[in-house]
Amino acid sequence: MLSSLMSDGGGARETHPHPSHHHPSPQNGLISSTIHARQLLISCAELVQCGDLPAADRAISILSAAASPCGDSTERLIRQFCRALSVRVGLVSPSADSLGSLRSSYLSFNQIAPFLRFSHLTPNQAILEAVDGHRRIHILDFDTYYGLQWPPLLQAIAERSDPSDPPFIRITGTGSNLEVLRRTGHRLQNFAHSLGLGFQFHPLLLHPASTSLTFAPSPFQLHPGETLVVNCVLFLHKLQKERGNEDRSRDLQAFLRTIRAMNPSVVTVAEREASHNSPNFMHRFVEALDYYMAVFESLEAMLPPTSQERLAVEQVWLGQEIEGIVGGEDGGHERSERWENVLRDAGFSSLQLSTFAVSQARLLLRLHYPSEGYRLELVRDSLLLGWQNRHLFSVSSWR
Repeated sequence: MLSSLMSDGGGARETHPHPSHHHPSPQNGLISSTIHARQLLISCAELVQCGDLPAADRAISILSAAASPCGDSTERLIRQFCRALSVRVGLVSPSADSLGSLRSSYLSFNQIAPFLRFSHLTPNQAILEAVDGHRRIHILDFDTYYGLQWPPLLQAIAERSDPSDPPFIRITGTGSNLEVLRRTGHRLQNFAHSLGLGFQFHPLLLHPASTSLTFAPSPFQLHPGETLVVNCVLFLHKLQKERGNEDRSRDLQAFLRTIRAMNPSVVTVAEREASHNSPNFMHRFVEALDYYMAVFESLEAMLPPTSQERLAVEQVWLGQEIEGIVGGEDGGHERSERWENVLRDAGFSSLQLSTFAVSQARLLLRLHYPSEGYRLELVRDSLLLGWQNRHLFSVSSWR
């Protein structure tokens, strides 16, 4: 069962730490240290903030030229943030990566770093414990993407079940692309049937601009005798985008109270451990800079300098995240303390993660990502994964 929950669902190769490498570029005398590079980027952002666009353009161009796309983690990070600043001031258009490249970079990110697998593994264990012994299980999954979270859980449920009388599982998967949801459902249905499980997948289309208000119980049906699970992995922050602070708070509370009224057996939450929701651009910029600096450093420690996989993850998947936060207004991320308060205000109570769930997370790191830089810490009832001294992702469960 442990191996089932820790599976990546794809049988891909493991990553192993590599010594840090420095890759000099012709002009990298400008970027003499991480601290210096950080200050240069902040100076560029301040020019953008005060509206001195000609000076900002010059500074961004100089800094971009000094940072090699094949340089160390600091140089690669600089290029992503310079591009995001360029988008913000209208020097370049926002990225328009294809669905294929986004999917490829997402799958690679799932393999080369522990963050997504941690955000799936620990909620899965909480779900497994909450539905133990139940015959009919319904998972309402917000932002299903490619469904990578569910094959390990389905396998773990199958291993616990009587093969002559397996449980029936329904997943209602939400997202903004109906075709992606249908393909995900087809893959999950084939996998569940190969395990001998009864299974149905229902796609539920939610438009990003109005997610919190278009979701209501009407398009979602809970059948008699079903045990409901609600999964919010890297989702709640999306309810705080592109609206005024009061509207964001009101919509988020309305959404959570709707979920609370459904009486789920467990609600699982995973979020980035960052504060990217400030209306102040400079606060948001510095927070994002420090957050992604830790993420880029962690990737560099796990993969060789020539890794094209890592470059694709940084430029496509992480690049779009940075661009959304810095180049637009797509933050929404909050630290775990904030989410805890929001969930309690909506009537939820936190559930203590089991000792086994915490041990599984530690084993995930030890077996698949054996770098000394990764850290796990249990804070109140949230489990936090970080790099060095920086928390990066948090997981909790609620009822």
